[in-house]
Amino acid sequence: MRLDRRAVLLALLSAPLAAHAAPTPAAGAAAASIRIGVLRFGTVSWELDVVRRHGFDTAAGVAVEPVEFAAAQATQVALQAGKVDMVALDWLWVSRQRSEGADWCFTPFSNAVGGLVVPAASPIQSVADLPGRKLGVAGSPLDKSWLILRAYAERTHGIDLDTAVDKSFGAPPLIAEELKAGRLDAMLTFWPFVAKAEAAGMRAMLTMDAAISALGISATVPVVGYVFSEKWATRNRAAVDGFLSAVAEARRRLATDDAEWRALAPLTGAADDAELERLKTWYRRGIPTHWGTQEQDAAERLFEVLAEIGGPTLVGAAKTIAPGTFWPGAAY
Repeated sequence: MRLDRRAVLLALLSAPLAAHAAPTPAAGAAAASIRIGVLRFGTVSWELDVVRRHGFDTAAGVAVEPVEFAAAQATQVALQAGKVDMVALDWLWVSRQRSEGADWCFTPFSNAVGGLVVPAASPIQSVADLPGRKLGVAGSPLDKSWLILRAYAERTHGIDLDTAVDKSFGAPPLIAEELKAGRLDAMLTFWPFVAKAEAAGMRAMLTMDAAISALGISATVPVVGYVFSEKWATRNRAAVDGFLSAVAEARRRLATDDAEWRALAPLTGAADDAELERLKTWYRRGIPTHWGTQEQDAAERLFEVLAEIGGPTLVGAAKTIAPGTFWPGAAY
């Protein structure tokens, strides 16, 4: 994809003021360096914090170098500009890019998506109660959760949410504040904000994994993953394998060791123990446990659903997921 000067400047201006020092490689081995674009308080940063604190990267012969950005779009631009080697994105973006000639590929990071949240005392009990209500949507009109919710509403209730609700799009913190202030009746948001809303006493009425299941897609579909160039990964196969091994070890720690979460608490932005507990529960629920033919077939079916709702604006001219979208080296 061709970059303009303004987009490149966005990525550069969003970079951190201070660089992270790479860990010292194990004696007798030169650690290969991998630059990873992250958001300061994003969930990828949690995983990499565990990797670096315990030296899982050094043990695997790789030096992880997080490079912080202020916005998700800036990480994407930085990847395309060659300023970082990896970022966290979804496979829809990867597939579209590959169908247009790029060589990005995807390996799973998380199955967690998001959910539909209402105040605890809200009369809204199901999606069928949403028409005529004010709904805040985190992200843009092409956000995956919004498209999934639209497909769910249409297929299970015969409702076109795009026209049936008074919708507004915005950043997750803004949407959360609007709901808290009573200016919205419901919000559709990313999972960390669902977790925080639950901790504050709100109700998660419908999770997007439940919506996907209701659409007849039974296998768990990872939505967000580490994205990198196929050519780069082929040239640096040992480093990529080492990195994937290191993050898998970090996930195992986060899945079983509550002490890790206490150490991670400042980076999660949790306001209190209740928020931290809900974030931990949602993160653990989203850990990929398997990634094979069944899950990739389920992703293909989800692509068809999203393409039908989002159209060419979302997927371009592609009718299926582009070959090579999924990196073959990841195993769970």
